[in-house]
Amino acid sequence: MKTTNRVLATAIATLFIAPAAFATNGTNMTGISAPSAALGGTGTAAYFGPSNVITNPALIGKSTGTNFGFGGTLFKPSVSNDGLMGDGTHKASSAADTFMIPSVSLTSRINDNMTFGIGMYGTSGMGVDYKNATGANGMLLNAQSTLQIMRIVPTIAYNKDNYGVGFSPIIQYGALDINYNNALAPNAPAVGSGMSSDLGYGFTLGGFYDVTKQLTLGAAYTSAIDMKYKNQLSTASAPFVGLIPTAFGDNLAQPAEIKVGAAYTMGNIMVTGDLKQIRWSEATGYKEFGWQDQNVIALGLKYSGNGYWLGVGFNKADNPIKAQDANLATGGTTAGAVTNMFNNMFFPATTESHFSFGGGYNLTKAVSINGAVVYAPEVTTTVDTSGITQAMAMGQGAPMNMAMGATSSNTTSHSQLGYTVSVQYKF
Repeated sequence: MKTTNRVLATAIATLFIAPAAFATNGTNMTGISAPSAALGGTGTAAYFGPSNVITNPALIGKSTGTNFGFGGTLFKPSVSNDGLMGDGTHKASSAADTFMIPSVSLTSRINDNMTFGIGMYGTSGMGVDYKNATGANGMLLNAQSTLQIMRIVPTIAYNKDNYGVGFSPIIQYGALDINYNNALAPNAPAVGSGMSSDLGYGFTLGGFYDVTKQLTLGAAYTSAIDMKYKNQLSTASAPFVGLIPTAFGDNLAQPAEIKVGAAYTMGNIMVTGDLKQIRWSEATGYKEFGWQDQNVIALGLKYSGNGYWLGVGFNKADNPIKAQDANLATGGTTAGAVTNMFNNMFFPATTESHFSFGGGYNLTKAVSINGAVVYAPEVTTTVDTSGITQAMAMGQGAPMNMAMGATSSNTTSHSQLGYTVSVQYKF
């Protein structure tokens, strides 16, 4: 297993310009390919090409011949934070602000009823880098975090005239790294053990039904995938034992997803929409951090002209992170404060609304190029960290200006801008 992990890590390193660290619907990208991203992250009922191996494997049954697609996303998150004892006015920006996320997929029709496909995508991630940050009350802890998830999805689909089903086993590679300086023991060595990786396995099962030639309905289910990142969460939380009952476990599962969608075509216009639930509350690790299920609404509108298309989209999902009660004076807990700090400072998966547009052009009969832009407006989230600073004031490394019973908070601001380009060949 360790040898396999190293081989995968090397292969992935050649695809990633920098470690993938992005957060859209929680930690998951709203859309993988350019057409899906442009149309709000839809793709449960709308056929976009070989990238449907990720969104709904049944839809590759709508393909003809052999299709190959590749591309990538230039992702630019903007995250800032005001530190462990922040007052909301002194912020520093995360240096983790530019990433390249790859995508490759292939489908080939076997016969009239069977289609094979395979895809490799960066699908999820998050992270920050405050290693050289200054100005945030000196309490950003030199915090760094990186989570990256890549999936390889071989796919088989069966279709008849007006319906189809598809199945994708998932091979998932994940890597996690958390490190920081310990504010409770300023002279202690930095906390962290270097990046850990793991392989996990799951599946996606999907189907579609053409109600009429104009209307398609689709549904898909993706299983949870358990991952264990040795000495990451346990090491990161160890200095806070005493404020939390025990150190965190090292398991961090990717959550299950269930989604339904519809696509309706009227001449040159297609309207598509998806409803998706991401089950963070059931995923090991995330549920211990208080994450809640996300209900995602994705909408897209596409116009197809002579050799080109244009589209717009919207994606909405509330922040899945539930703030914990952390003020000891009002019945909160030190454990709630530690959870709030790790969520808000290290893993700010807080964006909610995403606006998108894009288009494509047929360079030849066999080759097309597609592009999309996705923008998530800034979201500012403030959580209570009083339980930590109150414990510090009672003798656990309190600064000279810390008063007994002092309250504190942590504020993060997060916006995103992503540019996706993909090329598709049809043989």
